[in-house]
Amino acid sequence: MTRKICVVVTARASYSRVRSLLQAISQHHDLELQLVIAASALLDKYGSLLHCIEKDALKITAKVSNSLDAENSTAAAKTTGLGTIELASVFENIRPDLVVTIADRFETMATAVAAAFMNIPLAHIQGGEITGNIDEKVRHAVTQLADIHFAATQAAAERIVKMGQQSEKVHYTGCPSIDLVFEVLNDPQLDFDPFCIYGGVGEVFDLSKPYLMVMQHPVTTEPAYARQHIQHSLEAIKSLNIPTLWFWPNADPGTGEISGAIRSFREHHEHQPIHFFKNIEPIHFLKLLKNTACLIGNSSAGIREGSCLGTPVVNIGSRQLGRERAHNVMDAEPETESILKAIHDQLDHGPYAQNHLYGDGNSGKRIANLLATSPLTYQKRLTY
Repeated sequence: MTRKICVVVTARASYSRVRSLLQAISQHHDLELQLVIAASALLDKYGSLLHCIEKDALKITAKVSNSLDAENSTAAAKTTGLGTIELASVFENIRPDLVVTIADRFETMATAVAAAFMNIPLAHIQGGEITGNIDEKVRHAVTQLADIHFAATQAAAERIVKMGQQSEKVHYTGCPSIDLVFEVLNDPQLDFDPFCIYGGVGEVFDLSKPYLMVMQHPVTTEPAYARQHIQHSLEAIKSLNIPTLWFWPNADPGTGEISGAIRSFREHHEHQPIHFFKNIEPIHFLKLLKNTACLIGNSSAGIREGSCLGTPVVNIGSRQLGRERAHNVMDAEPETESILKAIHDQLDHGPYAQNHLYGDGNSGKRIANLLATSPLTYQKRLTY
């Protein structure tokens, strides 16, 4: 009997995390994909995913518009509450056999709570990891609500078991985002023009010459410092005067402060060699990441996908504190001089050897096969 697998994508980063899994589910003869797009994944201000999904020929089963436009902790809590309400109605209508939730953003709590309270088996991807952020609480809470666990690293899988989950329900699969990285490693050429395809604002420059990338989000446990942190990064990039691709922050408390600081910077530094993008397709982003001289910021992409690509990364501040990383990552304090020193050190070093800490390129198919064969239960039996 075909199993209906409902995957809920709530943010732009989550789509690249599970793109290969979505394709594997849709191609599996024992599975039926039910794709639900919700929260900031639908908002153009953060780079709507609808075009990417359409291009990948995936059918959307339902859309859930639950994201409040404000970028603060109150809006995050209310977005989660609205998501729980709306997703409960979606699940009631489409009757999935199993729900899949991804990673650790606050919106994923809505998916987990709705599925758990409705006695629908819940699978969680990327549990058991450590970071210095509110995501830490969300990730571990979803782990306790989930029935099947797909961990990206061996250490993460072991941590899930230590949290009391039954070992037979914890699977070390690697991260599906690395599947796409292997595609890029086979074809790393910049065979597209991001300025033409994705627009954005700022200077246009030659990507055959060295360029930097910046992706910096607010630290959700330190929202009061968001503007201060991003100003230090802006000053560092300004002083380097190296062509830079800068990607808009995601929908977290503190994003409004970062956005405001970036807009103010643009108004007063019109001719800096910086181009700002909302979002680009995952395959294009990874090609740019493969070819950049250095990625600066606090995105997990530098630690996760960057490790496999061998990209030099400067990780700023505490957002990724404790996350497993390879040698390609160098930490910096959210201060101009610390950021500059780390960037110069990474530019002097150049590309790193590939590291497969987060996957071997087959995670999507591996997870799809487990979704087709794992017992579908929602009774919890913790093993403390």
